Amino acid sequence: MLLKYKPRTCLPSAEDLPDSDDTPVDNELQELIPGLLKTILAILWAERMDWFFGVDMGIYYDPDRPAIVPDGFLSIGVERIIHEDLRLSYVFWEEEVVPTLILEVVSQNRRGEYSTKKKLYLEMGCLYYVVYNPLRRRKPPLEVYHLVHGEYILKPISKLVWLPEIGLGIGRERGTYQGITREWLYWYDQEGKRYLTPEERISEAERKAERLAQKLRSLGVDPNV
Repeated sequence: MLLKYKPRTCLPSAEDLPDSDDTPVDNELQELIPGLLKTILAILWAERMDWFFGVDMGIYYDPDRPAIVPDGFLSIGVERIIHEDLRLSYVFWEEEVVPTLILEVVSQNRRGEYSTKKKLYLEMGCLYYVVYNPLRRRKPPLEVYHLVHGEYILKPISKLVWLPEIGLGIGRERGTYQGITREWLYWYDQEGKRYLTPEERISEAERKAERLAQKLRSLGVDPNV
């Protein structure tokens, strides 16, 4: 549920608030994993202007409290681009939309992902809370919590979890991104097919072009003419 606020004129704007908590990420994955999800989404939803995906951006949810900075979050029903200088931070009383999905990537240094942050995102009313812990061995590394009747319910997961309100699935799979081969988080369609990364799209287009060139050569046509 969106928190109630005093009239907007009494509240600070994004320009008045710090745009960072000056706390560095613990490792590269906390930027790369949400960055990959954002990049894929920018291709899938290229024609849509009603969404925003923030990476390591401050969320101001209460004018009397400091911002919280998740590794990634998705809001649906907001302006994708507010102006050419883009967003400094995400301010509830300006956006008037609670993030639909919050993502936290756990490192060796726990930051309350399974306790204080989870409780806060619940209070904020975020529909989905996604926690990815690549260091987990005895429990599933990916957990997706769904807000149901004021509680976070852990969704059953095998390869992925379907998110009907978003129209996408989220899951984990081994692949290569920016030259790094490991397990990554990806978006999936309703049939469980993984959406490609930008690099994979380029490679696929090149393969198609080469197949077409070979077919033309077999027909006696020079594709370079």
